[in-house]
Amino acid sequence: MENRSFDHMLGWMKKINPEINGVDGTQWNLLNTSDPSSQKFFTNNQAQFVDPDPGHSFQAIREQIFGSADTSKNSAPSMNGFAQQAFSMDASANMSRDVMSGFEPDMVAVYKTLVSEFSVFDRWFASVPSSTQPNRLFVHSGTSAGATSNIPALLVKGNLRKLKYITKFHPYGTSFKNHAKQGKLPGYAVLEQRYLDMKIAPANDDHPSHDVYQGQMFVKEVYETLRASPQWNETLLVITYDEHGGFYDHVATPVSGVPSPDGIVGPEPFLFKFDRLGVRVPTIVVSPWIEKGTASPSRLSAKYANPIHTAFDTKREQKLWGKWVQVLLRHRLVAAKKVHIVERLSGKFEDFCSVAEKAFACKRL
Repeated sequence: MENRSFDHMLGWMKKINPEINGVDGTQWNLLNTSDPSSQKFFTNNQAQFVDPDPGHSFQAIREQIFGSADTSKNSAPSMNGFAQQAFSMDASANMSRDVMSGFEPDMVAVYKTLVSEFSVFDRWFASVPSSTQPNRLFVHSGTSAGATSNIPALLVKGNLRKLKYITKFHPYGTSFKNHAKQGKLPGYAVLEQRYLDMKIAPANDDHPSHDVYQGQMFVKEVYETLRASPQWNETLLVITYDEHGGFYDHVATPVSGVPSPDGIVGPEPFLFKFDRLGVRVPTIVVSPWIEKGTASPSRLSAKYANPIHTAFDTKREQKLWGKWVQVLLRHRLVAAKKVHIVERLSGKFEDFCSVAEKAFACKRL
């Protein structure tokens, strides 16, 4: 999914599970971080449509995290520059209010149900403090190869548009659903949302200014498709976001002890060393083997959790691949904390499916 922070989408789930590291309306940002008397913007649960899109470039995120565009003056992330950075884009202060807003649980009812029935990760950070493409590259490769911004030039020329890759993409509405029904899903699959917003086919990726209702319906459909599949008992569904999209989050992003994946330094003028993470993003994991209503990794502390790293985290893969896994997965993934939310349980819960009828058509095991 696209461009929403944890506090914005899931922070108010703290109401239904106090273990979740969320918000309660007492967190705030100043309109001007250098003026203590400037207007305060508090977190609130009245999120609405957001248009235009809040800032989420590398430079904008620096200001959001450190309260200033000059990180040399900041030794620790204060997470106090969100309202200020938004004000630089919208002098009416409407965007400053918007970026501090979050959704009441009932407004994102599908997530409310999944959080109640499965597990929410409240320490899952974007891999790069930047925009979409660098973070998407990290998900699949453990590196962005030095990219700290979107790379449109590479998307229209060179290797990425060759026709030979067309066969690697499969229609969600036919291939995914049919394969799930037949029990023929691959070991690792990535579902892309609709990014273009059309009247006959509204965008469902949650990217502002798209309607999050459509995103909720997409997640619901994916869950129900997997739930009805004969592969359900061997499935782990990870719902996550590429980056925070400029929305506020109160948890300090890690800025120390983060290994560079490959030693590549980003381009001028920032020369980023990939030694700190991005802002926290919403992440929910769904499986019949997961304990009901857990907040992980508050206890598990999966600081650099990544689905690819987790996929290789078994004795069999370690024996088969040995040091080649470390080469293929890059230093960042090798250093990742291991997530054992499934292995800690002895068996699946027979009654996990007691969910809100308005959100799911759910059947018993």
